[in-house]
Amino acid sequence: MGEDITISTADGPYSAYLTRPPTGKGPGLLVLPEIYNSNDHIRGIADRFAEEGYVTLAPDVFWRIQPNCYFPYTDAGQAEARSFNQQLNVDQLVMDLGHAIHFLRSSPFSSGLVGSVGFCLGGKLSYLCAARLQVEVAVSYYGVKIEDYLEESDNIKCPMTLHFAGNDPRVPPMARAKIESKFVGKHDVNVYLYPNAEHGFNRVGYPPYHEVSARLALERTLNLFQSNLFPQSK
Repeated sequence: MGEDITISTADGPYSAYLTRPPTGKGPGLLVLPEIYNSNDHIRGIADRFAEEGYVTLAPDVFWRIQPNCYFPYTDAGQAEARSFNQQLNVDQLVMDLGHAIHFLRSSPFSSGLVGSVGFCLGGKLSYLCAARLQVEVAVSYYGVKIEDYLEESDNIKCPMTLHFAGNDPRVPPMARAKIESKFVGKHDVNVYLYPNAEHGFNRVGYPPYHEVSARLALERTLNLFQSNLFPQSK
């Protein structure tokens, strides 16, 4: 459905998967992957959001380590993905994502408004897009290590939703409590807990997909995007 394009930076280009909506034009949506990078599953998510009217872009987040490495959900794939993740410079990556956001804002098939959604590693990146890159709206699914960046929460001026699983050792209850307490009283930030779900509950077709939680999280996500990226719907 989509196509591979390149995003320019001062250090050279990197790959990203672009999908346009059926209308050909719409708000931009940056789709940020798990540590497995923008593999077929993430590209499928990007296609799904494009069907809802968004111009979606799923970037290669490991391009500075080795370009175009996308990992399967296997033991070997997980080992490779973890190795790449350990080498990742998150601050540099967020700056790289700024170029992707600029592409979405300035493209002739974009409305100029941009949101972000991410999963696991991408969930943290989506949070940082809100804190550093001034997206219009951000969604994080089981974002890891967000608690390490809570000092940046005051920079977040856009609506944001955080989805967490009840059984998730990668985002344990103590970390989740820190995150929740930081956003108490902020009416435009919603933190949702899915008590019967595990980390990765949105990964349809793969364990530990949890259909009920995934459907509810998607409904909440689409409602948030609709109300903030399509101004006429407000």
